Amino acid sequence: MAGDADEAIANRKWQGIPGLEKTAKGRIFVSWFSGGTHEPTPENVVLLCFSDDGGQSFSKPQAMALPSDDGTRCFDPTLWGDPSGRLWYIFNRGNRKTARHDIWARICDDPDATPPVFAPGFRVGFDEAPFAFRMNKPTVLSTGEWILPVTHASEKIHQWFAGPKQRQGVGISTDQGKTWKLHGAVKAPEWALENMIVELKDGRLWMLIRTGGGFLWESYSTDEGRTWSEGKATTITSPGSRFFIRRLASGNLLLVNHYKTTWRSRLTARLSTDDGETWNEGLLLDERGISYPDGVEDKDGLIWITYDRGRTNEGLILLARFREKDVAAGKDVSGDVLLKHEIDRLRDPKPKP
Repeated sequence: MAGDADEAIANRKWQGIPGLEKTAKGRIFVSWFSGGTHEPTPENVVLLCFSDDGGQSFSKPQAMALPSDDGTRCFDPTLWGDPSGRLWYIFNRGNRKTARHDIWARICDDPDATPPVFAPGFRVGFDEAPFAFRMNKPTVLSTGEWILPVTHASEKIHQWFAGPKQRQGVGISTDQGKTWKLHGAVKAPEWALENMIVELKDGRLWMLIRTGGGFLWESYSTDEGRTWSEGKATTITSPGSRFFIRRLASGNLLLVNHYKTTWRSRLTARLSTDDGETWNEGLLLDERGISYPDGVEDKDGLIWITYDRGRTNEGLILLARFREKDVAAGKDVSGDVLLKHEIDRLRDPKPKP
């Protein structure tokens, strides 16, 4: 199986959907997935690489979980550093024949070790939902609880996606990830998935949801995620793609999304100083056709964002770096802005027409 994985990685035909985390000591980890001819397909495999030189170069990608002979694929990996410094590699497994779709994780206790060693994978609960997957990072609440955005369905799904049967909720852990319990079933338009959670200054939780309706949808919780309000559309436009939102050390909110466009282009970092009521014009990260941002603000105030471009053509995994002041100004005022930096690409991309 290891030889098969090495061959699949060396000869990958497509790749995309990245995630990023940075350790306190400065190592940058990036995840994405590939395998087979496209996504979704039973041959999908999740990958990982890292950089010890500030993102200038990255290690060769390695497989973190392999597809199974029964047709179970691995997909949508995300990296997250928990409060104790452990690195979580969270990913999904799915099988449309057996209708088993669930969330898995591997944990590295010392992500700065050489080499970093991840424990074997384990399934992250949610037995009450036959179909469950997640795309984005957990959030640590002011209560100390961990909250994980989860898309789920209450019945078995014999497809890769649950379509209109999908609901948006959260997994809550009160014991640092040992156990999780699913809460919430927010309904939104078709292709509602890949939700994210932020805790507002008034104590409410704000869930934003990707949809195919042209706008992000939202829901609120006033009881730390146990129950949620009815979903409704926001005024934040979206071409039906993953977005990224996170509270910065300053207390302001950062939103990375496609802005002033109706398709997956013009990836822009925007800033809100009033808990999401209004957003500035922001910093344009990449005007081209790109998608699926994820990232982190490090202890020095640098913001690192990864995203992809041309999944079956160039197969680019890309990196942007900047500071909050650059987003506020809409241009490089810090001298630290780095845009369109290549992390990885397909070895043999298809020629452009």
